[in-house]
Amino acid sequence: MSFQIVADFENAISKFYGSPYAVAVDSCTHSIELCLRYKKIKKFTLPTRTYLSIAFLGDKLGIDWDWKEEDWVDYYYLGGTNIIDAAVLWKENSYIPNTFMCLSFQFQKHLNLGRGGMILTDKREARDQLKRMSYDGREPDIPWRDQNIKSVGYHYYMTPETAQRGLEKLSDAIKTKPRQWVIEDWPDLKNMDIFK
Repeated sequence: MSFQIVADFENAISKFYGSPYAVAVDSCTHSIELCLRYKKIKKFTLPTRTYLSIAFLGDKLGIDWDWKEEDWVDYYYLGGTNIIDAAVLWKENSYIPNTFMCLSFQFQKHLNLGRGGMILTDKREARDQLKRMSYDGREPDIPWRDQNIKSVGYHYYMTPETAQRGLEKLSDAIKTKPRQWVIEDWPDLKNMDIFK
């Protein structure tokens, strides 16, 4: 069944990164959004050099946020949380315990699926709730009409077609050295009119 393809991809990625659990979603930005919602974060800080959609999340969710100066490599924490933007991290056994690490499979990333993301966690309860949140509040392996939906969901799930591409490309990605991103790959967002 199609949900099994997504589960297989989640298992393959969690095994590569060394995390107990993974939740496949449609983008890294949405993975971070789901973690912010799940953790009920009230405030965070963000590096001035990152992708702009992450900065938009604070306003979208009504969360107080501010900039921090940080020369980060491979990943950074949303300051004051255990949520990690690891969109450009590709490294075996790199999961950091007791965190929510958010990955990207966007077209410029090492495992290029065009779109997609993943949340890595070591908490089963968090994994289950984030899965439901990404999937319209429902369990993925039961027709939604047969469920009594009890929580809000956000239609941020990864499609089986994207997961299948991930499974097909994973072996080559593991064998290939990833690009090393540098801080200058991102502009200083504070200088953009939208953030002034």
